[in-house]
Amino acid sequence: MQNNKKIIYLIISLVLVLIFSFTLIVSCRATKKVNGITAPSEAISTERIKLPEPGHDSPTSIEQALLKRRSVRDYKDEPLTLAELSQLLWAAQGITDRRGFRAAPSAGALYPLEVYVVAGNVSNLPSGIYKYKPHEHELEKILEGDKRAKLCIAALGQSSVKDGAIAIVFSAVYERTTQKYGERGIRYVHMEVGHAAQNVYLQAVSLNLGTVVIGAFQDDAVRMIINMPDEENPLYIMPIGRK
Repeated sequence: MQNNKKIIYLIISLVLVLIFSFTLIVSCRATKKVNGITAPSEAISTERIKLPEPGHDSPTSIEQALLKRRSVRDYKDEPLTLAELSQLLWAAQGITDRRGFRAAPSAGALYPLEVYVVAGNVSNLPSGIYKYKPHEHELEKILEGDKRAKLCIAALGQSSVKDGAIAIVFSAVYERTTQKYGERGIRYVHMEVGHAAQNVYLQAVSLNLGTVVIGAFQDDAVRMIINMPDEENPLYIMPIGRK
């Protein structure tokens, strides 16, 4: 009888220890910080938003877009339309062929890039963080709320990040490319994000919008704000707004 009581007490003690440990882990995760930026505690959403179909012509020739392309860091406090956002994302990574090829070239057609939108001022789109789904031409909501100010802090205080109506964030899963090309695949990924960013630049010119490529930021802080999976690595931030 005495032995049975000891076993019961031992089991209860173990259960209490496990509960305490689990609570501590959850608490630590909820309050995790990187350089003063707290990790998001919101639940991840699976809400999908269908984007308007992108246009395939405009009054702006490719030559004019190249001529007028500049890095723009100052934006008006005016919203983008959902159609404009659709066009920018299509230019970045949209599907342009029934075989699944995209607007930007990719080594081996392996497509390591992922595209996020940090939306703060888009008509008919709640502020939040969204992931672009190229094959469906949809946005998947990741987090609610305007995160531009937090992203600005992660980008070393560059004000264009919080002043743009949106910020496009490019990340990459290197393994998609390195599994075929080895270490050289890392170089190919970096080439690819440059292709995609130039597409966004030229599309912005066509839409009379301004943008700039930003590569100076704290990787871990950006991952935390965006709620990126561990296998993704942030590469570029592109704030976009009206000039």
